[in-house]
Amino acid sequence: MPRSVPLVPAVVACALALALTACTGSGARGTSGGSGLGDPYFPKAGNSGYDVTHYGLTLAYTPDAPRLTGTATITARATAELSSFHLDFKGMTVESLTVGGRDARWSRRGQELTVRPSSALSKGGTFETVVRYSGAPETLTDPDGSEEGWLRTADGALALGEPVGSMAWFPGNDHPSDKATYDIAITVPKGLQAVSNGELRTETTSGSRTTYSWHTAQPMATYLATVAIGHYDITRTTMSDGLPVYVAVDPQEAAASRKVLAKIPEIMEWEEYNFGPYPFSSTGAIVDRRGDAGYALETQNRPFFPGAPDTATLVHELAHQWYGDSVTPKTWRDMWLNEGFATYAEWLWDEDHGGDTAQEAFDALYDGTYFDDPAESEAVWAFPPARPSSAAHISDSPVYERGAMVLHKIRQTVGDARFYDIVQGWAAAHRHGNADTAEFTAYVERMAPGKDFGRIWKDWLYGDGKPAHA
Repeated sequence: MPRSVPLVPAVVACALALALTACTGSGARGTSGGSGLGDPYFPKAGNSGYDVTHYGLTLAYTPDAPRLTGTATITARATAELSSFHLDFKGMTVESLTVGGRDARWSRRGQELTVRPSSALSKGGTFETVVRYSGAPETLTDPDGSEEGWLRTADGALALGEPVGSMAWFPGNDHPSDKATYDIAITVPKGLQAVSNGELRTETTSGSRTTYSWHTAQPMATYLATVAIGHYDITRTTMSDGLPVYVAVDPQEAAASRKVLAKIPEIMEWEEYNFGPYPFSSTGAIVDRRGDAGYALETQNRPFFPGAPDTATLVHELAHQWYGDSVTPKTWRDMWLNEGFATYAEWLWDEDHGGDTAQEAFDALYDGTYFDDPAESEAVWAFPPARPSSAAHISDSPVYERGAMVLHKIRQTVGDARFYDIVQGWAAAHRHGNADTAEFTAYVERMAPGKDFGRIWKDWLYGDGKPAHA
């Protein structure tokens, strides 16, 4: 139920209504920032009225409790004059909240943490919100039945956020359209490691606790932020160009992972050759033990794997660093721009390394021989890649395999040289930004004037069912 900081009776009454209207007589003027950005599949995700530029997260976790204490310092720019604004935050207890160093009133309902500063925030101005909170963070269940948010593991915890799980462990603007830089400091019992995004700045031990401080300088969507707490074998190396490679592997997976993770430099060099300069300041991987999560995820800088990955999965998740992490979709409707590209990267890797060609993969999918299970072959045509049927299906086969087929149709139409110009140019044009399907199709048409893409868009990208001709 809604909860507000107790001030005086009149203020309490005002706080109960703040989600609907501004209070009079408070000295605050302006509008109320909206809750939810109207995403086609997650309409309550994100909030309007501001743009976050930086998250400073100071966390402490005790696995045996289990208890997380946190302080989130959120730096943002107001895009409107705001008398109140919203943050996405589900579960745990808010202990205090300030805006601009002054106590602010707040209330909660569902995933919405509504904040009312002591005075209105000026449009264009930068403001800092500090939220102190604690409790047992939640594991959330997605519409497709998978788990995200804060996942307890045998020796610690794991935070995964796609599509909306980040709000389970820190308050923020939890939508891919609002990207920010991050500093994440995690204090854990001595003997455990805490791995996150970006680069490890410091590791300090005081008494029985160790603090790991991570810095992410390039913009990152909330769903790509991660924390992995547990026992890990840590490997620090550099690529030939000096790029840091930080790999954390659960000891139970170390032997099975060693050979494939040794391919990271080779895969990275191959992907840079095909997709353009790597967009981030470090790379690597996190490999947890099997069963701790049900899926791999392209967490920024170092993707996460539930157990030792195979080469195809490693290629896929590292390709996401360009397509999904650097070029991030504006809404969850545009997931095929993540998954279609990463799936096609697998096809290209096979083509360049003695496996099936991309054309052979395309033909097998079209003919229904790609999968052993006929139901899986039929599922490729369940809906068009650019229009998933519901939130429960944004990670289904049409988004992945049929999305890759769209890219192959473009390649067939323009030829290899222009195709690689397109995929590299797309990554460069929207580096560290957001883009949607309409922008992609317009970009392709600009890059290949005189080519007819009408049937590709109509039949392959937006069309229902299996196109009549391959």
